[in-house]
Parts: sequence; structure tokens; C-alpha cells
Amino acid sequence: MTAPTSAQAGFRHFHEQIEQLKQRLLDMSHRAEELIDLAVDALQTRDLGKAETVIAADAEVDAMEIEVEQQAIALLALQQPMARDLRFIVGAIKISNDLERVGDHAVNIAQATMRLIGDSAQGVVIPAPELDDMARRARAMLGESLDAFITVDGALGRQVCAADDEVDALHDSVFRALLTYMMERPANISAALQLMLVSRNLERVADLATNIGEDAVYLAEGKQIKHHLEDRGQD
Repeated sequence: MTAPTSAQAGFRHFHEQIEQLKQRLLDMSHRAEELIDLAVDALQTRDLGKAETVIAADAEVDAMEIEVEQQAIALLALQQPMARDLRFIVGAIKISNDLERVGDHAVNIAQATMRLIGDSAQGVVIPAPELDDMARRARAMLGESLDAFITVDGALGRQVCAADDEVDALHDSVFRALLTYMMERPANISAALQLMLVSRNLERVADLATNIGEDAVYLAEGKQIKHHLEDRGQD
């Protein structure tokens, strides 16, 4: 059997490193999704311990971002990738930042939950169907956007971007419901404001998933759809 050339060995090593970077991105996404789930669960059950767990875990997501960024920069510096490989590595750096921000939003939800637990007006009614639906949709968008990027699936990336409008509409619905509640029961204004904050953070998670979906489209198709550039004929 002919021994592999140094070029072949280098090519194989490069793609092994790419696969490691993909796996680390997936690990980071899964952890961020878990924290969103846990933060929403803490809110629904008014569980102080779960909220504290979310806050403590934020450092883990921060460390993952640094690791992904370092791996990606090393690949850029040492391998000088081109075309789709270059787009993937640059996209990985951007996405790791988006996922770190998802972790921050989970922390914000957990902190709002802790304030609700400490609020004397704990009987405030949560617009549960809307918030539950927002959390479910935002989390699904996050997972699908990463899948679209990792599998280079532009159609799935576009699907994630289209789903953002539904989360925005739910956010508006929650805002209106809580505003009405505050007008009817002024004593619970502070608690309702915390729930508005939760809704806003879930809406931002969906926005970050949309960012990743747009990166997936760019990776797959070489087309930039951020800010509707595609509609203006700018690739």
C-alpha cells in the first residue's frame, strides 16, 4: 500500500480539525438550548434552584465560545482555507458569539424569575400559552439553524429565518396581554414587567437563531440574505 503523501496527510488533518470544530459548535448549541429550557422551566415552576443553576452555567458557555474562536483562528492562520471552508470557519466564529449571547438571554430569564420569586405579587398570571409557544419555537429555531449550518442546508436556513415572524407576533401578543393586566391590576406592574423581559429575551433568542440561519444560507449558497440584500440583487 502506498503511503499517503504529506499533502494528503495535511488535507486529512485539516478536515479532521473542521469536524472537531463542527462538533464543538454542536456541543455549544446543545448547552445553550438546555439553558433556555431550564430557565423557562424555572420560570414556570418558580424554582429558585433551577434559576441559580442557569446563572452558574453561563461561565461554561463563555468558555466554549473562547474555545471555538481559538480553534477557528488557528485554522485560518495555519491552513489558509478557501471557498466554502473559509466561509464555514468565519461563520463558526460568528455563531459562537451568537450562542454565547443565547446563554446570556437564558441568564436574563433566570434573573427575572428570581425577581418574580422575591416579588410580593407572586400571583401574577402568566400568559402561559404564548410564552410556552415562544420558548418552544425559539428553541426549535436555534436547533434547526445549527443543523442547517452544520449540514450546509440553505433551504432549512431560510425556513428558520421565515419562522422568526411567528415569534415576533407572539411577543407582541404577550406584550399586549401583560399591558392589559398591568392596567387592570397596578399592584402587579413590577411582576408583569419581569414577564415582559422574559418575552423580550425569548424574542432575541429567535433573532439570534435567525442570524445563524442566514449564515447557513451564505455557507450553502454563497448568497448574503441579511438585511434583505438578496431582494436588492446583492449577493
